[in-house]
Amino acid sequence: MAKLIVFLGNYGKEYENTRHNAAFALFKRMYPDIKLSNKFHSLFSDEGKAKLMLPMTYMNKSGIAVSEAKKFYKLSDDDILICHDDTELDVGKVSLQKGGAVRGHNGLRSIIEMTGSSAFSRLRIGIGRPKYGDMRIYVLSPFSQSEQIALKTAFDECEKLISSFLNC
Repeated sequence: MAKLIVFLGNYGKEYENTRHNAAFALFKRMYPDIKLSNKFHSLFSDEGKAKLMLPMTYMNKSGIAVSEAKKFYKLSDDDILICHDDTELDVGKVSLQKGGAVRGHNGLRSIIEMTGSSAFSRLRIGIGRPKYGDMRIYVLSPFSQSEQIALKTAFDECEKLISSFLNC
C-alpha cells in the first residue's frame, strides 16, 4: 500500500527559517534533489518509497491538501505520517505517535476537520515554547544558533523514525 508523508509549514520567504517551518526544513534536508510538481494544493512527489507532500495552503488550511491526496489514493490513516513542529516538546526533541490531541496546532486541526480523523501518525518536532510573550510571534521567529545545532541532531532521529514508518 502507498504511504504519504506530509511536511507541514508555510510557504514564502518570510516563513522560510521559522520554527513553524521545522518540518519544511526537515524535508529540504532529507530530499534536497527531489523533483516536485503542483498537485493537491501542494508541492508533491511520488518518485520514491512514499508520496511526499508540502501543502501550499499555509499551515492553517493544510487539511485541504491532505484530504485531497487521501481521497485520491484511497489511503487509510495508517498510511499517513504528518511531520510538524510542536511547542510541547523542547527544541531538539522528537516523538513519533499515532493519533492524539491537537494541542493548539492549527495545521493538525485543519487536517482532522478535513479528513474526519485524528488517527494518522505524527512526527512531532520540538520547537519549545516561549517563557513569556505571544505564541504566534514565537513560532514565526527563527531558531537561535544553539537551537539550530539541536535541531540537526533531532533531524537525524527524524530520518530514522521516517524510515521505520516506511518499513512497517
